[in-house]
Formats: sequence, C-alpha cells, structure tokens
Amino acid sequence: MAKTGYGKRSAGDEDPHADPDFAHLSPRDREIAVFVDHLEDGHAMGYKAIAAEHPRYGQQAVRTSLGRITLAGHLRWIKEHITVEDNSMRWVTRTYWSRTRRSAEWWEDFARERHGKDVTEDYMPGLARVEQAEEPAPEPERAEQVEPVDEPVDEPSTAYEALAEVRRADARMSLSDSDCRSLEHLAAEWLNRGATPGDISRALTDGLPPDVTNPGGLARNRLEKKMPPKKAKIRQKAARRARVSRVIMACGLCDADERTTKIVGGLCGECLAAVEAEGPVPGYVPETFLPGQRSGGGLPGADEVIDVTDRVNALRRAAGLL
Repeated sequence: MAKTGYGKRSAGDEDPHADPDFAHLSPRDREIAVFVDHLEDGHAMGYKAIAAEHPRYGQQAVRTSLGRITLAGHLRWIKEHITVEDNSMRWVTRTYWSRTRRSAEWWEDFARERHGKDVTEDYMPGLARVEQAEEPAPEPERAEQVEPVDEPVDEPSTAYEALAEVRRADARMSLSDSDCRSLEHLAAEWLNRGATPGDISRALTDGLPPDVTNPGGLARNRLEKKMPPKKAKIRQKAARRARVSRVIMACGLCDADERTTKIVGGLCGECLAAVEAEGPVPGYVPETFLPGQRSGGGLPGADEVIDVTDRVNALRRAAGLL
C-alpha cells in the first residue's frame, strides 16, 4: 500500500466488471490491467511496486505495459496544487484508475473539474512536498487592525441563535434575550470545541423536569457541566480547509509534468518513445482452437475442436488471476 492519501484512486462512474473490459489490449497488457483493476484503493501504483507482486513479469515489462494501458485511456497521473487555509501550498500527485476506457478529452475534462475542489478530507499534512508559494501570502496591514467598539452587532452570533432556537425544541426552555446574551460565551465555547447548535439544543432539553421555573439558570448549569472536551477543538484544528488551486497532467512513468514538458496521452515524449520502441507484443491467443480439417483418421470431412479451457484456467490460477 502507498502512504496514506496516495496510491490508486478510482476515477468514478465506471461500468461494472465484464469480460471485454480490456479486450482491446494485448495479452500481457490485458493481464496487468486485470491485476491493477483488482488492487485495493490506495495501493502503490509505481511499476516497481506492481512488478514486485506480479508473479509473471518484471519491472521493464510492467513499466511498458503501464505505458500502453495509460495510452489506452485507463490510467492517469495528475498533480494537484493544494492550498491550505493558512496559505501554505503543496503539490500532491494523485493516481486515477478507470476500468472503463476513457478518451484523452475525457481525462482533460476530469482534470479541469478537480480545480477548486475542497479536499480537506483527502489532504494529509506532512506527506506532500512543501514548495515555495508562487505568490507569497499578503501580510496584514496594521492600519486595518481596528479596535473593537461598543456599538451593538447588527447580526446575532451563531451561539446566540443556537440558544434562541432552543425554545423551538421545548417551550419549557424559552430563553429570554437577556439569558441568551449572558450565556452566549458558553455556547460559543461549545461551538469552538466542535459541537453543533443541535448538540446545544439536545443538551438543554433532554430529561427536563415537568416544570422549569428558571430556564436561564438551568441552561447555565447544563452548559457548564456538559461542556465538550477540548480534544474536539484539536480535531477541528487538524482538519484545516484545503482546496485544489491548480491541476496539471503528469507523465505516468517518470516525474515530468506539464510545467516542463508536453504530456500526450498521459506520457511525456521521452517515455512515449520508449514504449513505442519496444514494438508490438504477441497477439491474442483464443481459448479454443479450430485448427481445420484433419488430415487422416476420424470422420471424413470433420473438423477437430480442441477445448483447452481447463489448461487456460490452470495457467490463470498459477498467475493469480483466478
């Protein structure tokens, strides 16, 4: 498996498994494509890692086949420029796999759609290479630091609204404007620690006595005693917002990308030439042979059909394909 956040990723919207999935590929390329298709998401996709696990082919054979599989439209390497909310920037290389054959235009559209995506859940701090920001983050100007004033805020805070909405959940906890303002700092601390307005409402209305004579006092008591732990705030800090601010295509067989070379069909020019230089691989061998009319013996004019299904299945089992 690759490091967390890297490795094989599905491009999505794929057809279900079927025998003709890779029929357009040569036998070796088809076998490696089936092997890759059955790898788990997150598995390392370098040709060395795949060759180390494949029982039949070495690094050079796997490298060339991965190049052909890429050209056939099943595989792409895409570099995503991740911008985090603290304005730090990182390049992350993603490997996308599609069982369904895709055109070059489809992959270009797929890459463009990644731009602007919120990838907070996929972003793994420390794993991506930190590069110098293309545009340094602007420093805050001292002139813009305005001292707070005593004027009332036009819009109520989220904490205030959460307290004011409690009455909708249970009329016995009808908090006045004065109650909401005096308890606002406690509700704000709940929210800072990862709680939601719904959590606050449930904490203040669950298991109420039949008669509530002092909703404000009861609310204060519960907000203080049921305060969420501070570790919720740590989780919130770790999950900083991250988005894809730039997307470029990368070569599937080396580290080159569109910043330094032209990428055609998922490969750079040098790797494309190396794949084409190997020449064609042996053609497809059918599972059932029809060699033609027998030269002697048997029924006159009859053709002999040799069924080698059992032999082919045995070879597939040996190769780990069954």
